Amino acid sequence: MAYIDGYLVPVPEGNREKYREMAQEMSGIFKEYGATRVVEAFEDDCPAGKRNDFHTAVLAEDGERTVFSFVEWPSKETRDQAWKKMEADERMQPKGDTPFDGKRLIYGGFTPIVDA
Repeated sequence: MAYIDGYLVPVPEGNREKYREMAQEMSGIFKEYGATRVVEAFEDDCPAGKRNDFHTAVLAEDGERTVFSFVEWPSKETRDQAWKKMEADERMQPKGDTPFDGKRLIYGGFTPIVDA
């Protein structure tokens, strides 16, 4: 069964295109290492919640929008092997200013329970 890596990150609105370019480059690397699908989605309709929401989850500041992303892998084993290799891949190392604050990036691995 597939395995999913999920991400949520705040991105300054002014960095939208820079983030898209970085995400496009990273998607190619993920697919090179075995990912079957990479989705990066810039916030369009994320209402404020009464207790919590996407914005508070990442401590989004004024002028920032959330990006919801996921990478689909054929299996957890494929994902684990890929990450070991990607951590050593020079292309995955930070290059100068990133278009987001990585300290507020939320991520995790997920086993699907419904795939309709």
